[in-house]
Amino acid sequence: MSENNPHHIVIVGGGAGGLELATRLGKKFGKSKIARITLLDLNRTHIWKPLLHEVAAGTFDSYENQVEYMPQAKANNFEYRLGRMYKLDRKNKIVFVAPTSNDKGEEIIPERQFDYDTLVMAVGSVSNDFNIEGVREHCMFLDTKQQAQSFQNKLLEIYIKANTQATPLQPGQLDVVIAGAGATGIELSAQLHKVSRLFTSYGLDQISPSQIKIHIVDAADRILSALPPKLSAAAHAELKKLDIDVITNERVVKVDKDKLITHTGREIPAAIKVWAAGIKAPEFLNDLEGLETNHLNQLVVNQTLQTTEDENIFAMGDCAQCEWPEMNSYVPPRAQSAHQQASLLLKTMSAIINKKPLPVFKYKDYGSLVSLGKYSTVGNLMGNLTGSIMLEGFFARIVYLSLYKMHQLALFGFYRTMMLSLAHALRSTVDPKIKLH
Repeated sequence: MSENNPHHIVIVGGGAGGLELATRLGKKFGKSKIARITLLDLNRTHIWKPLLHEVAAGTFDSYENQVEYMPQAKANNFEYRLGRMYKLDRKNKIVFVAPTSNDKGEEIIPERQFDYDTLVMAVGSVSNDFNIEGVREHCMFLDTKQQAQSFQNKLLEIYIKANTQATPLQPGQLDVVIAGAGATGIELSAQLHKVSRLFTSYGLDQISPSQIKIHIVDAADRILSALPPKLSAAAHAELKKLDIDVITNERVVKVDKDKLITHTGREIPAAIKVWAAGIKAPEFLNDLEGLETNHLNQLVVNQTLQTTEDENIFAMGDCAQCEWPEMNSYVPPRAQSAHQQASLLLKTMSAIINKKPLPVFKYKDYGSLVSLGKYSTVGNLMGNLTGSIMLEGFFARIVYLSLYKMHQLALFGFYRTMMLSLAHALRSTVDPKIKLH
């Protein structure tokens, strides 16, 4: 490709993998104009999705830690465009973007089209409600920063109301029930336990922490069922110490305005009901110009991360189904998967530009870590292929935090990441431990 007609790479989705890929491609090819890189996302800012449970609890300031796409694009030689992809023309290599409106419903950006030479789908995942009655109407979700902030606002409102009301508390008035005992549900429950104690220390002292109950409900016979039983047991023991109500072998069949109902008829009253019981890729992928998808709307890709029906379209992260031959399974939807796939696609785009064979993706499982905030962290390193090293406590917490630092390093480089870490450490000495507005 010439400088006047550079290879155009369009990345749809600015999540962990998409933004890392755009940044690294921009650094490598953007400035020299060997390639033109365009990142399309329906938001103006990015936040690392594994931290949304902390945003929801108010223990992580999303405004301080978000990445603005426009400055990131300018600093790293790629283009950012605001909008939501809704249609694809594979024959003519065109992405269609819906009109963008403001909060009042006024159109601020018209419908647009972007041509591409190579397209990378990195649109992530959303909660899977399994079509269970009442989930969409009465549960809160943690798929986006906006949803996490809404959760935090509602949490603060019900505590402030309860702190000043003259009448006795009603059953479940301060309670939270979380459907799903995976990493998100478990981590959120620990953060909420911490927050309920902090609210009292910051002046909401008419509420006793003993009046607040946190429930976790899951259909499996143990929490964190995707992890080894020993780690599930360790996490369960920590939750028990925090007096968090763990309910297993109970499948949610209905959600009402003020309670959650399981298949055995058990009713769990709660002011806030959180759905964290599974994920799927966005619905629009299921009918995208004939591209192959699975039952979770994920785009099926081969070992080069190319979609099975179009060699010019790649998919990565949570929206892709990629085989994991060594385990006779599929690559799990984790941040480390997206990080590894972004690294692979950096090499892939170079191979395409230089007309060389494409590299093959080989997933390396570095294990899983689940943080219970200040109380504990449990996990395993090295994964299942080389044997697992079980971790708990302080060292596990350090490894857990390093995952976010790896993401920051990919976006900002070493110097800026160290400055951001120092600034955060200094701010934590003067800022409240939770967001109170």
